[in-house]
Amino acid sequence: MPSSPSAAQVARGPSAPWRMPWVLKASVGVHAAAGVAVAAMPELWPQALASVAANHAAVTALGLWPTSRLLGPNILRLPPTAIARREIALTFDDGPEPEVTPQVLDLLDAFQVKATFFCIGVRVLQHPELAREIVRRGHRIENHSHAHRHTFSVSGLKRIEQEIRRGQDAIADTVGRLPCFFRAPAGLRNVFLDPVLHKLDLRLASWTRRGFDAVRSDADYVARRLIDDLSPGDLLLLHDGHAARTAAGTPVILEVLPRLLEACRARNLHPVTLDAAFS
Repeated sequence: MPSSPSAAQVARGPSAPWRMPWVLKASVGVHAAAGVAVAAMPELWPQALASVAANHAAVTALGLWPTSRLLGPNILRLPPTAIARREIALTFDDGPEPEVTPQVLDLLDAFQVKATFFCIGVRVLQHPELAREIVRRGHRIENHSHAHRHTFSVSGLKRIEQEIRRGQDAIADTVGRLPCFFRAPAGLRNVFLDPVLHKLDLRLASWTRRGFDAVRSDADYVARRLIDDLSPGDLLLLHDGHAARTAAGTPVILEVLPRLLEACRARNLHPVTLDAAFS
């Protein structure tokens, strides 16, 4: 099935050259200064090594901060135009999942709202009809990597590009549309992600708020985290794949989502896809 760019991709126009974030420029400066210091005064090598090690630790820590923008652009909220329209974005990670995703779709249909599904490439290939059903119902599928590897954030440039490209291909070949947003597995990344995303014309999207519905079995707790102070422009992270279960064995998301959608209706908030919000 041929793939085509989304409206958001077309609207962005020709891509400008990648610009190194200032944090990485500073990191390069630390390495250069350490090299110069050791060349001029070899006895300073312990201090130079310590400065380089501290720099590496700081940059690594930034990669473990999902909502950081210091390693490159990162979408945390919807743009002002979407906020003015009282829009929010519901995003679902780690699917498609045959037991949970169809029920999520039915709930979204019941409230007549649209959402964004950050899907894993291998799961799209395993459940192609379910992926196509997501799109048929008016939702969007975006890239959540090909295999959701736990080693993604410590991978090198080549491996990260391969993971993302394979996810792009799996989704585009299955649903006929090339993703334009990317979410890193667990939100973790490193210095190589931003140049790869720029090369592939993808935008990193994290979140404003998350309910931890993949690890917490308490539906009340998850709902409070998502609903309390919910406001226009918020970008919410939920899971249709890898969903935690309540004590009764029900996927937490299926208990939380109706409450969340009722709260949106009561507050006159309109869930839309990321593509729509940024178009």
